[in-house]
Amino acid sequence: MRRRTKVAAVTGAAALLLLTACTTDPTVTPPSESSPAATSEPAPEPEDSDEPGGEAPANEWFDQALFDTQYAQRSVTPEGPADQPYLQHIDAELVDTSQYASEGAKKVCFANASISNPWRQTGWITMNQQLKVLQEAGVISEMETRDAQDNDDTQIADIDYFIAEGGCDVFIISPNSTAAMTPAVERACETGKPVVVFDRGVQTDCPVTFIHPIGGFAWGIDTAEFLIEHLEPGSKVVALRILPGVDVLEQRWAAAEKLFAEAGIEAEDHFTGADPVKIKSIISDALARGEVHGIWMDAGDGAVAALEAFEDAGVDYPVITGEDELSFLRKWKETG
Repeated sequence: MRRRTKVAAVTGAAALLLLTACTTDPTVTPPSESSPAATSEPAPEPEDSDEPGGEAPANEWFDQALFDTQYAQRSVTPEGPADQPYLQHIDAELVDTSQYASEGAKKVCFANASISNPWRQTGWITMNQQLKVLQEAGVISEMETRDAQDNDDTQIADIDYFIAEGGCDVFIISPNSTAAMTPAVERACETGKPVVVFDRGVQTDCPVTFIHPIGGFAWGIDTAEFLIEHLEPGSKVVALRILPGVDVLEQRWAAAEKLFAEAGIEAEDHFTGADPVKIKSIISDALARGEVHGIWMDAGDGAVAALEAFEDAGVDYPVITGEDELSFLRKWKETG
């Protein structure tokens, strides 16, 4: 079942609460053609040009309606308290949760995918700081957490333990993968207790709340547009992708692939597993075959390794996308 968005998008600082990570899930079902229509003006059609370009290769993850929606949402002013960006939202479908109201502090059970990268670790620290605030306010009594360490089977067992033995008043789930976690999330919903899913989604609309960024197609659009702006038609881009089958990452590449094709940019994509050694090998092989003008990434954690491959080859840095991670920011500062 295609999930129904309960909270459509969060912005900026709110993303600290979204412990984003990526895991392999080859069974994930691509989006259907029936996505929400854009709430603002859709993305413009490419202009006719004599430069190289054309239609992007067919990509089963590409969804034109969702592409248009997230294209427009990039410029939408978030709703919510200006001094609490973590409570802001973009075009959200808000739902009435008053049926779950009750007296007294509640036990939260949190099934986390992992804290296997710096971004998830930052989110975990932030989450625990907010937990202290809610405990002091008498809202939450405790939060029992289980870390799946990026393993589907472990997280399924964690959720089933919470259902059977956890004594939970509310479930919070950051899915390790989309399709594999769906039955476990549905079992949590069947308890009648509120279920909050955040980060990647699942293939059911049973959770009371689903919180996610617009970092799928919107990420792909922004990063591809940056490269296109700084490159010429016919330029070669190497796209470094972490893993297949993760909805957000697949959407990022689907958007970028479309825009590169329309702009006449030659882009070849490779899965890296976020392995710096593999990233360097991919870039080195590409440089051995000819000039590389740009590096596109579906996440920024391998940006430094990619740049080091250019250093090793003794060639100038390419146009590259990164992310607000300290290693990349330090590299940027050091090299200008």
